[in-house]
Amino acid sequence: MNRYPVAISLGAYGADLVRERGQAAFIPLLADAGVTRIELREELFTGREDFSALAEAIRAQDLECLYSAPLELWPTDRRHPNPELESALQRAHACGATWLKVSLGHLTEDSDVAALADRLARYDIQLLVENDQTAQGGRIEPLVRFFARVEALQMPISMTFDIGNWMWQEQSASAAARQLGRHVRYVHCKAVARNAAGKLVAVPPRAADLHLWEQLFRHMPSGVPRAVEYPLQGEDLLEITRLQVQTLASLGQPEPQSTEALSHV
Repeated sequence: MNRYPVAISLGAYGADLVRERGQAAFIPLLADAGVTRIELREELFTGREDFSALAEAIRAQDLECLYSAPLELWPTDRRHPNPELESALQRAHACGATWLKVSLGHLTEDSDVAALADRLARYDIQLLVENDQTAQGGRIEPLVRFFARVEALQMPISMTFDIGNWMWQEQSASAAARQLGRHVRYVHCKAVARNAAGKLVAVPPRAADLHLWEQLFRHMPSGVPRAVEYPLQGEDLLEITRLQVQTLASLGQPEPQSTEALSHV
């Protein structure tokens, strides 16, 4: 059985712990746990980071790097892409990232999608647009429209499919996978439940969640990288991480052909 690539979104270890230790402190743990890709979280930086040293530490452990920025491509009432995209690209480049993950924002018919080509041309970084938890960026229809325009322009922009985020806008993850799956190049995995206060929160998957995720992966490119974006907490973070990496690495395997089917090949 193949082991598909697994990432860890560092927020999984808890914002307070990550800010206290620094994101670089988790790099050896991820490498030991069999992780393929580290997802750096811009909102968890403290301002004291040395990006070049961080990039070198990631390369030294032979990890891929993705930079996640809490940035909307289109702010309200703007035809052109968010001017802050340039600085996000610069920070991603400084960290040695190959991918930059952002959200859609307020896409309209007047939004100048083609202008993204100029912003991206100076960087060897692929843009990934994620469904977030907002009405403007967390619903199926605006993302379908956006990727149709991207496809028509033949732009190297793909999707991060966050399985859990669809629930914030009461959207069907299955319907989203059917309509958007071919654009997906990265998957955020998290189950969602309501806490005691009635708030939706990310939780580790149960068997039923894993079964659903298997179905979703069938609509996406085979072996698409997938990330843990649910809590990884406990005394032995290495063992906990290793177990979840093994679980996600096995999802989406092709169904074995029956002996009868093979006999007719």
